[in-house]
Amino acid sequence: MKRSYYQKIAFLGILLLILFIFQEYTSKEKENFPEIKFVSEENASLYLTEFNPNDLNEKQWQSLGFSSKQVLTILNYKKIVGGEFTSKEQLQKCYAISKEKFSEISPYIMLPNDHKVIKNGRSGVPDKKTITVSGTFNPDHLSEKEWENMGFSPRQAQAILKYKAYLGGSFVSKEKLKACFIINDENYRLLAPHLLLPEKTPENLKNISKSTEQKPRIYLRFFDPNTLNTAGWQSLGFSEKQALTIVNYRDRNLKGRFNTYQDIQKCFVISQEKFEELKPYIKIKDQQNDEKKNPIIQQKTDFASTDLNQITFKQLLEFGLDEKSAGSIIGFRKKLGGFVTKQQILETYNIDTDLVQKLISICKLDSSGITKYTLVDAPEEWLKNHPYFRYSADKIIYYRVSNPEDKKIWKFLKLKPEYETRMKLYLK
Repeated sequence: MKRSYYQKIAFLGILLLILFIFQEYTSKEKENFPEIKFVSEENASLYLTEFNPNDLNEKQWQSLGFSSKQVLTILNYKKIVGGEFTSKEQLQKCYAISKEKFSEISPYIMLPNDHKVIKNGRSGVPDKKTITVSGTFNPDHLSEKEWENMGFSPRQAQAILKYKAYLGGSFVSKEKLKACFIINDENYRLLAPHLLLPEKTPENLKNISKSTEQKPRIYLRFFDPNTLNTAGWQSLGFSEKQALTIVNYRDRNLKGRFNTYQDIQKCFVISQEKFEELKPYIKIKDQQNDEKKNPIIQQKTDFASTDLNQITFKQLLEFGLDEKSAGSIIGFRKKLGGFVTKQQILETYNIDTDLVQKLISICKLDSSGITKYTLVDAPEEWLKNHPYFRYSADKIIYYRVSNPEDKKIWKFLKLKPEYETRMKLYLK
């Protein structure tokens, strides 16, 4: 190498050494950085904008400053209140949101302060958007209060019951219930999976609303309520079911006779307005005068040849039973559609057991005339009215839609053996 090259290398080495010394000297003064402050993520301020809490997912709640556990609690609370927050007041009740946090996000929440402020444009009552259903049910059996508990307003519940009455006292099918203008499409979608009703209206009931609209004109005349049968009560403007209830009330509860106007007024199917309409035409004849004019002729009955399914009220009195026991036996037999075994008679309420035991040991029992069904083809009305089936009627109707076999239905019902044995007495 030439001498000039050595001189250049030495010069570069001295220059690098000077730069290194200068760097070490200057770095000691700026070592601590006293002016700089670090801000932790927890203390970082949130940049909030208006939002609807019903639209937020888990990550969006976390972006508002909530932990994953808090977010999970908030979302669970949302499900509990029906799947949607309706007001700030409701959201504030969630214990995962502290007072300080709520006051911070409250101005940006796109919800009313109080859910009572939201009104239905038609009725002027709180608009409960979400309907809660706890399990399967038959809408024919719901009272006004039960409709309200489900999420409908009092006026909506009243309108639904009026619509049911307009249909003749039963919704008949899901198709008919869907036609109720009070129940919108969204609410119907929530109710539909839980309804114990057939999907379509049977052909023979499709014109039910038309038939109820065209009611025959009622011509009132003087009448004795103690002599009217079901047809007579129907001619006064009552439905077939109402007429049957009135006759049963008179024959069973009042021992066959209305004695005063108050007795008629107490029958729950006779409204106050209807009673006032009928009152001027009611003529209750004096029982004592009738008995004098038509004395009862006692007849001797051969009880050994008398069928317990044909024995009359008077024959039971003749045997020695009081009116209460006789009425109970006749009433229970009518509900059952006839006795299949003599033991059933002893299960009747309010009877003289010893005397009835003597009666069934003398009389015969012919059950050949009793109508029997299978669980699949049994009429709904029969299931709901029969003492042995009415408590399981809704389940039977529901299960047989998708499982039209008696064996499968019995498995789903899971009844106690004694209940199943009683029910099978009236099945094919």
